[in-house]
Amino acid sequence: MTETQHGPAAIRLDVWLWAARFFRTRSLAKHAVETGKVEIGGQRPKSSRAVRIGDALRVQRGEEIFEIGVRGLSDTRGPAGVAQALYEETDASRRAREEQRLQRAAARDGYLPPEHKPDKRARRLIRALGDIDAL
Repeated sequence: MTETQHGPAAIRLDVWLWAARFFRTRSLAKHAVETGKVEIGGQRPKSSRAVRIGDALRVQRGEEIFEIGVRGLSDTRGPAGVAQALYEETDASRRAREEQRLQRAAARDGYLPPEHKPDKRARRLIRALGDIDAL
């Protein structure tokens, strides 16, 4: 990798995803890249691919999908404020994630957890219903 006056010109994708705090560890970032959860320019990269300023990434983390542009490069994991300065999320991506979050919240609405643990009869019923799904 070549160095510029302001730092490296390119960084490994898995290292950048870890430094930008999309994944807790570099091995999790590498696994996400290998399983197709990360795209650069619409293509599935390898975890060793070099990321440069201006690249467009699509990162799927759980149920959330981030569409971002790379604004800075770092190979060290710092505070959240510094990590958020490394990328810029598109407005469409931000709106879509907010809508999905609201839909998940609405789906949970109306759910009331049980007030107590199930008794012996209820546990048998739960087990019996579980067997139906196995068929």
